Amino acid sequence: MKNLKVYKKCLIIVDMVNGFVREGGLADSYIEHTIKRQLELIHEYQKEEELIVFIKDCHELDSVEHQRFGDIRHCLKGTKEAELIDEFKDFEHQENTLSFEKNCTSFREAPGFIETMEQAKNISEFDIVGCCSDICIVNGVISMMNYFDQVNRKVEVRVHEDAIETYEIPGIHNRKQYTDAAYLLLEQQGAKKVKKLKGEN
Repeated sequence: MKNLKVYKKCLIIVDMVNGFVREGGLADSYIEHTIKRQLELIHEYQKEEELIVFIKDCHELDSVEHQRFGDIRHCLKGTKEAELIDEFKDFEHQENTLSFEKNCTSFREAPGFIETMEQAKNISEFDIVGCCSDICIVNGVISMMNYFDQVNRKVEVRVHEDAIETYEIPGIHNRKQYTDAAYLLLEQQGAKKVKKLKGEN
């Protein structure tokens, strides 16, 4: 990893792990439609030699968070559920890439994340993609923005609506309803909602 001070931008890819996309009690294959745009952004960041951060949900068997999601054990440490989906694995250990494991719904709390942001003090732009829009993204983004406010660091945060998604449980968890609520909260806090325009390279 280069000196973190060289980076001006950071792409944060939240919880694109098998346990939310491909297998397990909280997985929803609909989230796969975001992968194409996420890959485009990864390639853009690689070309610009800017920082890419993968956030990975990772729990012990007795993690208390399980109880808040129907007591469903998910993304257990050492299992395939806690690994990045295959499309992203080759990017995980490259020079301008970092990975952080979290045991909660806010990536700001992942061990080492804030310390990294302190070292990467010249980053002023963040692009956010991944899942779930109404849980780990909204919690992580708002918490991170509050941290930057606290230390008087001006940043721009962009949430890519064509590259984030959440799960759906018919009759219980409505995908659109919860994502719309997440956008309201994110925009209220100053995050910008963006998406790729048709015909845009």
